[in-house]
Amino acid sequence: MIEFDNQNSFIDVLIYVFFFVTYGYTVFVMVSYLVLGILSVVQARKYLRRNSYTDYLNILQSPEAPTVSILAPAYNEEASIIENVRSLLSIRYPNFEVIVVNDGSRDRSLIKLIEEYHLERVDFAVNYTLATKNVKAVYKSKNPAYNNLVVVDKENGGKSDALNAAINVSTGEYTLNIDVDCILEEDCLLKLMKPFLEETEKNMIATGGVVRIANNCKIDKGRITEINVPNKLLSQFQTLEYLRSFLLGRVAWGSLDGLLLISGALGVFQKELVIACGGYDDDTIGEDMELTVRMRRYAREKDIDYVVGFVPDPLCWTEVPESWAVLRRQRNRWTRGALETLLAHKRLFLNPYYGKIGMISYPYWLLFEWLAPLIEAFGILLLVLFSLLGVINISFLYLFIALIYGYTVSFTIATLYIEEITFFHYKKRRQLLRLVLAGLLEPLIFHPFLVYCSVTGNWDYFFEGKKAWGSMKRVGFKKPSNGSKGRKITISKPSPSSKNQVRSSPAGA
Repeated sequence: MIEFDNQNSFIDVLIYVFFFVTYGYTVFVMVSYLVLGILSVVQARKYLRRNSYTDYLNILQSPEAPTVSILAPAYNEEASIIENVRSLLSIRYPNFEVIVVNDGSRDRSLIKLIEEYHLERVDFAVNYTLATKNVKAVYKSKNPAYNNLVVVDKENGGKSDALNAAINVSTGEYTLNIDVDCILEEDCLLKLMKPFLEETEKNMIATGGVVRIANNCKIDKGRITEINVPNKLLSQFQTLEYLRSFLLGRVAWGSLDGLLLISGALGVFQKELVIACGGYDDDTIGEDMELTVRMRRYAREKDIDYVVGFVPDPLCWTEVPESWAVLRRQRNRWTRGALETLLAHKRLFLNPYYGKIGMISYPYWLLFEWLAPLIEAFGILLLVLFSLLGVINISFLYLFIALIYGYTVSFTIATLYIEEITFFHYKKRRQLLRLVLAGLLEPLIFHPFLVYCSVTGNWDYFFEGKKAWGSMKRVGFKKPSNGSKGRKITISKPSPSSKNQVRSSPAGA
């Protein structure tokens, strides 16, 4: 691939080293993805076999089922908050409460909740176990049908602060932390709590589930009534990304008990341990990953024999950005959030004391989640330089690029196939074909864009000291209306003054 006039020169040696490192790194990444994919398939099929014999009615009817507090922070969600709270209240589980935190909304979110659910202010002594902004009032419903709904009105402090406030007023043994604009499957709590009930040898401290894309899906009364592939190409790219990230990524890491991230969109945590390790850190923009890592680290340092679980089932549906500008801000933030967590917990790196997360999970995140885009960007710059110097065999370079492209597309198609033989959500061949076509374009359009977002995220973190979240404009879910094709529900922007209002999800996710 490289042609030299003087093979003994120092520059020639550097070029050789660069290409050997690049090839080795690329091969290692490809092999690791393949191994994770195989582990995911094995685990998903094992889960489906076991789940086919599970009678969730036993859990549903059991008075011994652990109590769960569903925590839903909300800021300026008046357009969708009623329907989404209705969705949360209709979840099938015997012992749960829904705690909605109005985090200083400037719209009519609180008023609409009061009117719809007949709320009245109640005397409630808030125990500030976790430090938060001031809680102004606590509301409960006069209607017995909503006796498990609690609404907290507080000063604006951001998502982490709102979650901590919800924890302070919660009564459950476990917390289900979600975003109020997500749509949950009706049986999500039954499936998420099942690992806690089954684990008898170790202390299950947290569990997560698969998050899927709701863009262009039809929603009625807080439930997904029709699953569709997104119309826009950008959303289709993200659909493929989420499939790979959750179905062939987190499932594998869950089987290895090596998860460092439980998505902020859907995660159950043992409340006692969350409080013991200090709750959510309101000084980070990647609060979901940081809490997961801190809980694991705390449990190990306190000699708690623990495990973190993961349910391969798609249990949560979320909206993804349909604008390149909004997506850029989101991925920039994910990069900075992951980097914050990795640096804050750098003691884990190759530290055998922390077991798998120190020897495998943390190094993997460092080398392949954070460092990979930087190496790729640097490699592209060097390839351009070497091309200008005339030291590259162009034919061999094209072959190398074609190999990477072919592997990436094959991996995406394999992911779609695995999804179809396991959960079979996309039942129309035309929709699958659209995703396959998107998979052909993704390495050429979407992946370079993600590399750019990662590079700028690192730049903003190290050189700009950027801490802001940025805004994420949502177009809303599609809702059937009188037999029509659907209308849009607009979901408002986050607070410009808060850094923690918008969800942190997949791989950042």
